[in-house]
Amino acid sequence: MSPSTAGPLDGAVALVTGASSGIGAATARRLAGEGAAVALVARRRDHLRRLAEDITRRDGRARVVEADITEPEQAYQAVQETREKLGRLDILVNNAGVMLLGTALHTTIEEWDRMVSLNVSALLHVTHAAVPHLIDAAATSPRQVADLVNVSSTAGRVARPSSSVYNLTKFGLNGFTEALRQELLVERVRVSVVEPGTVQTELLDHLGEAARTAALQQVGGIEPLQAADIADAIGYIVTRERRVAVNEMLVRAGDQTW
Repeated sequence: MSPSTAGPLDGAVALVTGASSGIGAATARRLAGEGAAVALVARRRDHLRRLAEDITRRDGRARVVEADITEPEQAYQAVQETREKLGRLDILVNNAGVMLLGTALHTTIEEWDRMVSLNVSALLHVTHAAVPHLIDAAATSPRQVADLVNVSSTAGRVARPSSSVYNLTKFGLNGFTEALRQELLVERVRVSVVEPGTVQTELLDHLGEAARTAALQQVGGIEPLQAADIADAIGYIVTRERRVAVNEMLVRAGDQTW
């Protein structure tokens, strides 16, 4: 987008967690392309810096915010830095997450804790810090609306063996999103959940060899979605006129049955 072309999010500020790769990076690019200034939040500063440079080359605005959002204070500071340096906060995309598969008999408690810490606790830390700023943005911006988008999964709808705690985090996220949606309706903060199916991302890279092999066999006949496909869904949600609220979007790969 050239500087002379106004996008639907021109003047808005978005914060994207897990922005260093995959869906988070693709979403940051998409929102910047729609005119938003984007705070890129993750732990891998080198990845964030490269993404910010890419966005800047495309005439977008981005700020690197290195943070471990599983730590409450760092999550709070990431939101505050976004507000202070970019001026406001209109859109929050809670994308950071990890999928560690394995049966209860063979999975370590550390892996379970890691999933709960990032998929649930970190999301709550950022959301709690961001909600007051989103309410303010809805009341003061020309759009007269703000958006909070949580990235869940088809695992928030369908439980499968070896993913019990991952299912726990995503089923819980779906319930949290719906309750929060009802709470913030009156404030003109739209709350949405996007549930991707099989996507070509780094999620499987975090698995051990046996679990990764089993997961790849499960999706072997499926042409996976690309991260940009989910970014398109998020971009669609947050660029609607304020009278429109897309509260839930399920995006499966075309060959996926579950």
